[in-house]
Amino acid sequence: MTSLVPPTSAAPTLTAVEVDRIRNDFPVLHQLVNGHPLNYLDSGATSQNPISVMEAEQEYYEQRNAAVHRGAHTLAVGATEAFEAARETVAAFIGAQTDEVVWTSNATEAINLVAYSFSNASLGLGGSAAKRFALGTGDEIVVTEMEHHANLIPWQQLALRTGATLRYLPIHDDGTLDMAAAGEIVGARTRVLAFTHASNVTGVINPVADLVALARRVGALVVLDACQSVPHRPVNVAELDVDFAVFSGHKMLGPTGIGALFGKAELLAGMPPFLTGGSMITTVDMQGAEFLAPPQRFEAGTQRISQAIALSAAVDYLRETGMERIGAREAELGQRLVAGLGEIPGIRLLGPGLGVERLGLASFDVAGVHAHDVGQFLDDAGIAVRVGHHCAQPLHRRLSVTASTRASTYLYTTTDEVDQFLSTLREVAPFFGATR
Repeated sequence: MTSLVPPTSAAPTLTAVEVDRIRNDFPVLHQLVNGHPLNYLDSGATSQNPISVMEAEQEYYEQRNAAVHRGAHTLAVGATEAFEAARETVAAFIGAQTDEVVWTSNATEAINLVAYSFSNASLGLGGSAAKRFALGTGDEIVVTEMEHHANLIPWQQLALRTGATLRYLPIHDDGTLDMAAAGEIVGARTRVLAFTHASNVTGVINPVADLVALARRVGALVVLDACQSVPHRPVNVAELDVDFAVFSGHKMLGPTGIGALFGKAELLAGMPPFLTGGSMITTVDMQGAEFLAPPQRFEAGTQRISQAIALSAAVDYLRETGMERIGAREAELGQRLVAGLGEIPGIRLLGPGLGVERLGLASFDVAGVHAHDVGQFLDDAGIAVRVGHHCAQPLHRRLSVTASTRASTYLYTTTDEVDQFLSTLREVAPFFGATR
């Protein structure tokens, strides 16, 4: 069972009037770039911040700035309460218990936390409770060909450290996952199945329920990269029944420098820590240390306090707007992008075509024009898009392109902006003499 909104969802989309009102909350959108109104179509890389998020972070520094979980004075107590209230808010947003959310700097660190914890368990650290996470020769870690580097390289490194084998679930030419092959690859040797909920390149939304079922059949742990789903659609980790999930604050209206790891409570309780030091121990002597229970066990050092509080404000904003409505809106914009790209000669869309559920983004190749030139041409018109391999080199290699251009939307994107992007894009190939 997945919590993603299907294309036939009855959830009402955001209206144009509502989008205009939302845009008033984002000051950065109201500026000229190269003499044109900014058309920001790079939210897949990082989203913009509403005023309420910026005010929440500023309020912390103006009124509450103190170390959390350390001081006993009034200011420190207030900061700790706000910090933990933020954890409670974010946990509720994804259907988790409060002690199942670990603060990290970003999703990349969250995945590394899991991988390094498994590595430590493989070295015998963590006692008997950690043995279930230990990997060695003969074990397999399975990822997909569509992973971005954050959900690939940590597993490559874990395989190198433990002797485990890294295997890949292949994709079809349209970017969708080959589930028939997945059923054959996920087997008795599989210990970890890590995959993205939705591709940051193709916009493909993976069948989480089917993949979880494959993992459960063989007793493998499931790690979900939710960087492109939690910000854009309703996601409930309890309903998805994944063991771990990660996401970043800066992709969901929050600040940079904050991310989160969800882990089932019974799993986090058995995992050895990744980083060690202050704020994560109960007792220390000259020979060793005892560690706190999760989530503090995994939060060594000074916390990301203002960022967590600001992320909580971002979650409040998203919830008040309505995640189902945001998802419905972005599904429409995604289809609008795909339809428009299909009408432009020389454009090759990466990912499934019109009518297939996707995120509100589209990556494409312009025949005869390098993606960097496409991006520069669009930027000259005030249109911000992502160019390159989007931290997904193996996926681009599989799709036989070295780089692509990606337009990605969010709740503040208007249909006029999508249409302006498509209209400007029509001029790219003729400008570079690449018509055919």
